[in-house]
Amino acid sequence: MKSETTNYQATLRVEGVTKRYGTGATEVVAVRNVSLAVAPGEIVLIMGPSGSGKTTLLSMLGALLKPTEGAIHLNGEVISALAENRLPDIRLRQFGFIFQDFNLLSALTALENVAMVAELAGMGNRAARKKATALLTGLGLGGRLNFLPEKLSGGEKQRVAIARALINDPALILADEPTANLDSKIGHEIMRLLRNIAKEQGRSVVIVSHDQRIRDIADRVLWLEDGQFKETVTMATDPVRGMAVEREKAAATLERDDVTYYFCSRGCRAEFEAESLRTPDLALNLGVIANVRCKD
Repeated sequence: MKSETTNYQATLRVEGVTKRYGTGATEVVAVRNVSLAVAPGEIVLIMGPSGSGKTTLLSMLGALLKPTEGAIHLNGEVISALAENRLPDIRLRQFGFIFQDFNLLSALTALENVAMVAELAGMGNRAARKKATALLTGLGLGGRLNFLPEKLSGGEKQRVAIARALINDPALILADEPTANLDSKIGHEIMRLLRNIAKEQGRSVVIVSHDQRIRDIADRVLWLEDGQFKETVTMATDPVRGMAVEREKAAATLERDDVTYYFCSRGCRAEFEAESLRTPDLALNLGVIANVRCKD
């Protein structure tokens, strides 16, 4: 098993990216020599204090800002080297954006907010509305299609924003503080929903957030400080409890058939081993799940 994403596997590959503002004595380095690879279906959470460079980095990943140095690849294409007039189409078709303030158009219904993005990409009105309806219904908003944003709760607005981000089948979803305006319970539910979608559809997700409560939905947690990654935490899923575990802090591990399992307690490992003896196919089936969830 390999714990690192190789270049040919990566949806997103960032190589030595730096962003400077100003020159000479007034120069500010917002992001400093950052490298990152994100695989299909992988969720990466970037955390850090205010002013650490998180928003600048996310803006560069989304082709909203060009790096001073380094390169950003999306599905093998160096998007950081593209001319400005090519970037709007890249952002429309290759990225899905989710914002802290939802950014829904107040005069449009939930359905229209989502369908409009597909129409901008060239899809016909009828097909766009059909696809938007399917997405919103799948997100539990089938009864809210014709509601204006002011009639929706915060959690419902963020579900609309997720549908809008998915409508053009992007390779990469970028989320900027997506739970900031939601209470803890709803915020975590929304993030679990996004995780499930990413895993089922093989979409890469990069989230920037201060919210420690959503660490468990990520495959990796990166700590950004002074424009550089200072710490990386790799997450795994306890196959017994289904809860996220930091691999480095797992209470117990088990190697079986070239798969490493991580447990929140020795009791969970013992339960897993006992159940594996009673159900020989259990370890194999959970091994497949572990490989998908943990990105080994």
